[in-house]
Amino acid sequence: MTITALARRIRDGELSPREAVVDALARIERGDGALNAFISVRADEALAEAEALAGREVRGPLHGVPVAIKDVIDVAGAPTTAASKILVDNIASADATVVARLRAAGAVVVGKLNTHEFAWGATTTSPHFGPARNPWDTERICGGSSGGSGAAVAAGLVPGALGTDTAGSVRIPACLCGVTGVRPSLGRVPNRGVVPVSWTFDAVGPLARTAEDCAILLEVIAGGDPADPTSVGAPVPRYTELLAGGIGGLRVGVVSHLFEGAIDPRVAATVESAVSELAALGATVERVDARVLRETEVVQQLIMLPEAAAAHLPWLRTRLADYGADVRGRLLAGLLLPGTAVVTGQRARRRLYGEALQLLRGIDLLVAPEMPIVAPRIGEDLVEAGGSTLPYRLALMPYNSPWSCLGLPVVSVPCGFVDGLPVGMALIGRRLDEATALRTAHTFQQATDWHGRSPPEAA
Repeated sequence: MTITALARRIRDGELSPREAVVDALARIERGDGALNAFISVRADEALAEAEALAGREVRGPLHGVPVAIKDVIDVAGAPTTAASKILVDNIASADATVVARLRAAGAVVVGKLNTHEFAWGATTTSPHFGPARNPWDTERICGGSSGGSGAAVAAGLVPGALGTDTAGSVRIPACLCGVTGVRPSLGRVPNRGVVPVSWTFDAVGPLARTAEDCAILLEVIAGGDPADPTSVGAPVPRYTELLAGGIGGLRVGVVSHLFEGAIDPRVAATVESAVSELAALGATVERVDARVLRETEVVQQLIMLPEAAAAHLPWLRTRLADYGADVRGRLLAGLLLPGTAVVTGQRARRRLYGEALQLLRGIDLLVAPEMPIVAPRIGEDLVEAGGSTLPYRLALMPYNSPWSCLGLPVVSVPCGFVDGLPVGMALIGRRLDEATALRTAHTFQQATDWHGRSPPEAA
């Protein structure tokens, strides 16, 4: 059930908050054994919180709705492990800003979700807590690092979840699991109470079945936080009220080079078909040359690697052996980059942002494949894409780095299947214009049913 439908039933008195939470907990107990989407479940606490809502005035748009939180985001009294050995005993003393806002809107947090260790990878195969599995094929990854969030929503364990996205970590699992995910503009959502990867690029975003549900969640968690200097105090649009109206006359730029080269041609064709649907819905579609943005892949690494190493420096000095091999290797690589790397990267990033502004001149929205492949098998490090064999991480970077590097909002929307596995379309907006991307996604979902299909492992 969607957040929209569930919240309506609770408001209308058809379902109590306790009944909604009991149902979610039963789904988790029944379905998570095959998926490993959850690291911890707050059964007793969630039931008590739901009971406290009974008979009270509706607190907000999420009154009584069960949600789950990626386990790098603090929930007071619950472990925040970041799927790591290092933080296995770390109990949060306070809610992260986004969790406090969810609670203020009436949501009930039922558990913490699996992630790639320290949110520093794109597979969610932690050596400490085990891999989260894709509900469409449990032998395959669900993407990452918010893999538990994508899997839990896709399988119907919860109607909505929060993830974090530094270089694709909301969008990738949303795509590979066949749900809707939003990476908001940098600073749109506060990061206080979130284990950092890279302060320059980190963003908290929602995953849910529909763009409408994501709009509800984003509207709740967005807005400046005086205690978080990375957040932006710009007014938060009423995203849910801006979904209607269609996309007639919307100017959409198709990022041509991302449909060519190292991409499964079946994936490219599926997204092309979705772009044709946008045109049929009234958008004006044109091809754009965005090849200059290829530099963002290197630029983001120049900044992200040293920032991550700095965040982990105390543990790198004292607990190096407790990291998984892949995360340890990337953190050590960050230590080896010279101090000038971040400065050089930030200067290049500013220049590339100017290039992006020129690209968006006369364009309301960009569109591209979210991923060039469908979900690989767990443990499969090399993937085939458009006749090329390359490491999985390198395959995904051209499709995610440009937008996260430049701080632009992206909505990943299910748009079809290849070999029974989901394919996603990325809708990229201007900075702080999540509303246009969400409206486009909603309009597309009103005309298609890809987002409504359920995997074999659905609870």
